[in-house]
Amino acid sequence: MSVPQLTPRQPSVWWGAMIICGTVVGAGMFTLPVVMAGSWFGWGVLLLFISWGAMLLSGLLFMRVSLHYTAGAGYDTLVRDLLGRGWARLNGLSILFVLGILTYAYISASGPVYQHSLNQLGLPLTAAGAKIALTLLVAGVVLLGTRGVSRLMTFCVVAKIALLIMLFGGLLMQVDSASLLQPAPEGSAYWPYALGVLPFCLASFGYHGNITGLVSYYHRDRRRIARALLLGTLMSLALYLFWIVSTMGNLPRSAFPGIVAQGGDIAALMAALGSHLQVPALTLMLSLFSHFAVIASFLGVTAGLFDYIADRMGQGDTRRARVKTALLTFLPPLLASIVWPHGFVAAIGYAGLFATLWAVAIPALLALRAEKRFATHKKSSLAITLVLLFGGLNIVAWLLSWMEWLPRFGGG
Repeated sequence: MSVPQLTPRQPSVWWGAMIICGTVVGAGMFTLPVVMAGSWFGWGVLLLFISWGAMLLSGLLFMRVSLHYTAGAGYDTLVRDLLGRGWARLNGLSILFVLGILTYAYISASGPVYQHSLNQLGLPLTAAGAKIALTLLVAGVVLLGTRGVSRLMTFCVVAKIALLIMLFGGLLMQVDSASLLQPAPEGSAYWPYALGVLPFCLASFGYHGNITGLVSYYHRDRRRIARALLLGTLMSLALYLFWIVSTMGNLPRSAFPGIVAQGGDIAALMAALGSHLQVPALTLMLSLFSHFAVIASFLGVTAGLFDYIADRMGQGDTRRARVKTALLTFLPPLLASIVWPHGFVAAIGYAGLFATLWAVAIPALLALRAEKRFATHKKSSLAITLVLLFGGLNIVAWLLSWMEWLPRFGGG
């Protein structure tokens, strides 16, 4: 019996997984051990696994719905056809807000970092010039389509993994398991802090804007798309676990209030970890890691935003149409980042709530309606119920946190 061979036009599952992993794992991973410090390791890992499972389920539900439509049909087309114009408008606003804010945040936050690096190389660019250069680079790759994004994403993800191992591999050799598994101090408990961690875990697995692109990329091959989603999210989960064990296993829980007091950012966390790292040229490797993390997430987020705008505008896939879509995708966030370089701080807090809508609730509702519309034989009632419960719990957590009814560990 002859073994069927892959044709050159059938992309490997690896490329799609790289898009998912590169989109999911970005510079935001540095915040996970900080926000999990109150609930500590056990609860943090449990919530991370729950979020991974729920977000994978919602992605698979959305993929199943997408396969009922022609290749190229995007988020807006599906929601408008199955849920109506009202839901389409609400979903569109949530997607544009979340992806637009993230694009704005990546440009704003990474501009000064790239300016510093380019200045050290002898290129005297201003912060605005660095933002423009970075945006043009990413826009050029996104214009090439999913193939171009996947290639650069693969390079960034492999570089991130290699640098992460070099940076923190030594920490795994000296992890204090007793510290990771230590019971809560007498008179206190970990669980009251757990609910507030959930929205951050949800945001750590946001990739749904890339699914319609993968449907076209894999020519509607259900198995390849599903495997790409599974492999990409599993790789992301593994990287998160690697990072959480490395940090929480070397820093006692009592060290995190001080990190929070200093802003809870990368610099504060790295300063606390500094005495535990045994790697030369740490500053250079950390800078390189941050660069690759930003580029990968920036690519993934803007590719999803590009696909949504292209579908919403309905302008086709010509070169002129893609350039117009790219301008709508990149120009407003770029201008906003130059005019208001720090304005995203207030708005970013609302991104998690809107992400719950379009990455959790909407896929479940689409799957529910699609089962009735297309009379599919395979029912997903349990998966839909679990995803909706997860979304509802995240909304409750966000609201309680917004009203400051949840405890904050070391946050004052």
